Amino acid sequence: MQANLFFMKIFFGTNNANKLREIQQILGDKFEILSFKDVPYLEVEETEPTLEGNAMLKAKAFFEHTQIPCFADDTGLEVKALGGAPGVISARYAGEHCSPQDNMVLLLKNLEESSERSAQFRTVIAYFDGSNMELFEGVVKGQILPFQRGEGGFGYDPVFVAEGYEKTFAELSSAEKNLISHRGKAVRAFGEFMKEKNANN
Repeated sequence: MQANLFFMKIFFGTNNANKLREIQQILGDKFEILSFKDVPYLEVEETEPTLEGNAMLKAKAFFEHTQIPCFADDTGLEVKALGGAPGVISARYAGEHCSPQDNMVLLLKNLEESSERSAQFRTVIAYFDGSNMELFEGVVKGQILPFQRGEGGFGYDPVFVAEGYEKTFAELSSAEKNLISHRGKAVRAFGEFMKEKNANN
């Protein structure tokens, strides 16, 4: 009797090649992940005040756009000394058309006078299949360095060191980062849910 081999096609609503590569590495070959390389681009304005709200908003819009089970994520860097900022506006902390470098420069400037450097990255994934919505969260705690270090990763990775580590996210290999990162944790929880869902069908 042939084993039930799990395989699923899903859509990830992103135009970020780094995110797409990370998530494909984490989920592995049990999923074919389609993105805006495969369908016409749809811009969804992130108008919600929370990561959860933005992830759900995007997942619903992308499902309506593709008619394929969809997931979308929203990620924020939450810095204790800044009251949780930049949080939901992490990607546009320095302005609507800013670069990751602009964001890091502003973050380090705003922390110049602070000895409190604790922070956390948080990712929320929303999955929507046309009728059911599921949320998955991943959190990694750490510290913000007063300077940038490392050439890898993206976003705020060059200034973030996870608890128990000495290297920044930008200095870790992709495999090392995926093992401990906020996105890695959220995606693995999502992947386990999808495998269990398939096994019960």
